[in-house]
Amino acid sequence: MSYTEISGGVTASRGFLAGSAYCGIKASNPDRPDIALIYSTEPCAAAGTFTTNRVKAAPVRVSMMHVRSSDVRAIIANAGNANACTGIKGIENAKRMASTTADALGLKDRQVLVCSTGRIGVQLPIDKIKTTIAGLPAACSERGSLAAANAIMTSDTRTKEIAVEVDLDGTLVRIGGIAKGAGMIDPNMATMLCFITTDAAIDKKLLQRALSVSVEQSFNRITIDGDMSTNDTVLMLANGQAGNKPLRYGTPAFKDFQRSLDHITKHLARMIVEDGEGVTKFIEVHVHGGATYSDARRAAEAVANSNLVKCAWFGGDPNWGRLMDAVGYSGAKMREELVDIYYDGVLGVKGGMASKTPFTKLQEIVSGRRFSICIDLHMGSAEYSVFTTDLSVDYVKLNMGE
Repeated sequence: MSYTEISGGVTASRGFLAGSAYCGIKASNPDRPDIALIYSTEPCAAAGTFTTNRVKAAPVRVSMMHVRSSDVRAIIANAGNANACTGIKGIENAKRMASTTADALGLKDRQVLVCSTGRIGVQLPIDKIKTTIAGLPAACSERGSLAAANAIMTSDTRTKEIAVEVDLDGTLVRIGGIAKGAGMIDPNMATMLCFITTDAAIDKKLLQRALSVSVEQSFNRITIDGDMSTNDTVLMLANGQAGNKPLRYGTPAFKDFQRSLDHITKHLARMIVEDGEGVTKFIEVHVHGGATYSDARRAAEAVANSNLVKCAWFGGDPNWGRLMDAVGYSGAKMREELVDIYYDGVLGVKGGMASKTPFTKLQEIVSGRRFSICIDLHMGSAEYSVFTTDLSVDYVKLNMGE
C-alpha cells in the first residue's frame, strides 16, 4: 500500500483550516453546530461532481458556476435546510452565503463554493446565516475538521472523516476528507456532501479527472433507498503546499495519488452506507459474468435497490427468489438456467435453482451485520459492485415526516 492513514480529516492537508458554528437553522437542536467553513490560506485548484437530478438545489447551481474559477479558496456549508425548490430567492440566498463568506475572508465571491443539506422547499434564514458566517473564520483552525464534519450532519448518527499521507517521488502529500449522508442515497450521487482537500500540486483539469474517476468507483456505487437527492455534491481543493513536482497524468506519482484518493472516497462512501437511516445491515452486491459492463451494472443496481430484497434482508431471510426476480427485470442480458448466486462465498443458487446448501446456513449468513452477495450471470466477463443496505422499520419511521 502506497499510502498511510493519518488523523486530521480535511485539515490534515497543509494550509487548510476548518471550523463550525451554530446559527439556529434547525432550532430544535441547539446543541449541534449547523454551519461549517473550510478554507485554504493559499490559492487552490478546484474540482467537483454534482447531482444528476434535474431538480438541482440553489447551492448546487451556484457552486457549479464557481467551481470553474481558477482559484477557489473556501467551502461554506449548512445543515438543516437544503435551499432546494426555493426559486430565484433561493439562488440569491446561496449567492449571499458565498459573498458573506468572501467578505469575511477577503476573497472574491467566485472563490467560495456553497453547499446545503436538509429539508427541501423552505427558504433559508439568511439573516441568521450571514451574521454567523461573519464570525466563522475566527472559529477555524488546523484542528477543525471534526467540528466541520459534525456541522454538516443531518440524520447521520456519527461524523465521517479520513486522511492519508502518500509519498510521491520523495515528497509526502496529504489528502483528507469529510462527508455526510444517511438518506436519499442512490447511484449517480446521492443526498450526500463530501469535501476533500489535498496539499498536492496538481492542475485543475487533472484534479477534475482524478476526482471524477474516484467518484465513479465510490459514491456512484452506493444506494440506501434508491432516491436521488437535489443537493448531492463532492468538492475537492488542492493548494500545492506539499511542494511536490506538479503531477502529470500516467506517471507513477499520479497513479499513487489516484489510489490514495480512491481510498478516501471509498472509505467515506462505505461509512455513509453503514450509517444510513435505519440501517441494520451492510451488503456488497457483486455481479460478474455480465455480457457487458452496462448489463452487470443494471443487474447489481436492480438487486441493491429492490425493496422486496432489502426487506427480506432486514428479516434475515436469504430469499434468493427475489434476487433472481430483480436480475430478471433489470434489463441485463441473462439466462435463468445459467445464474449462480453466492452468499459470503457459499453457493445458494446453482443454474437458477436452489443449491444443496441448507437453508439454515444461508439464513445464518443473512442474519449477520455484514455480508456479500455474488451473482454470476455466466454471460461474459463484465462485473460491477454496489454497496447497499437492508430496509428497516426504523427507516420508515424516520421518513414519515417531522
